[in-house]
Amino acid sequence: MHYQGNVWLSRLKNHGKTADLTVVQKSIIDTLHKKEKCTVDRDDRSIERIVKQGRFSNLGELHKEWTEAGVSASRTTTYRRLHDMGYSCRILCVKPLLNQKQCQKRLCWAKEKKYWSVAQWSQVLFSDESKFSISFGNQGPRVWRKNGEAQKSSCLKSSVKFPVSDGLGCHVICWTHSPMSFIKSTVNAAVYQQILEHYMLPAADKLFGDDNFIFQQDLAPAHKAKTTSPFF
Repeated sequence: MHYQGNVWLSRLKNHGKTADLTVVQKSIIDTLHKKEKCTVDRDDRSIERIVKQGRFSNLGELHKEWTEAGVSASRTTTYRRLHDMGYSCRILCVKPLLNQKQCQKRLCWAKEKKYWSVAQWSQVLFSDESKFSISFGNQGPRVWRKNGEAQKSSCLKSSVKFPVSDGLGCHVICWTHSPMSFIKSTVNAAVYQQILEHYMLPAADKLFGDDNFIFQQDLAPAHKAKTTSPFF
């Protein structure tokens, strides 16, 4: 029976269809699954509580906490149980840490642009920047979550204005349909204005010619510096 059950289980994995199996065969497979499990339902509920409380823990940390709770299981079993429950270790989404005033400003901005046409948006040159670390093995924080939980508050990371830097990396500034600018130094007002002059203005001239356009940037210190406004 065990051999037959494995054959049916193999067929199910290969074809992904349960319609080919009878009710008896499905029952046998389910029974074999339960017999092969080295944990009970109480253990499974325990690991789910642990992962919900430690979304940003790595597999080793989750496994250690689970075994310290009295469960005899390997790291592979820990991973398999989490996978069976629908959890995967994914790169987490970052949400800006905003106060109420900033949230209100963003909402007003969105309402003002709610009915903009494609033609109006095509006259906007968007700008943004990001820091990339070149430290070996630095893949960034990850989170254990299920499908559809990417924007759940417990699965998000709050970004801050001045993140901690390891000193090994570069800033990349880019604009819509234009080349990227790689900066290895701190982006102050003077550096930012040089970037605008050598990268943004030529891109704008190529995209819009003599037509009017809107340059959209955020409120980074270099963007709203006293010397940057006269530059524009």
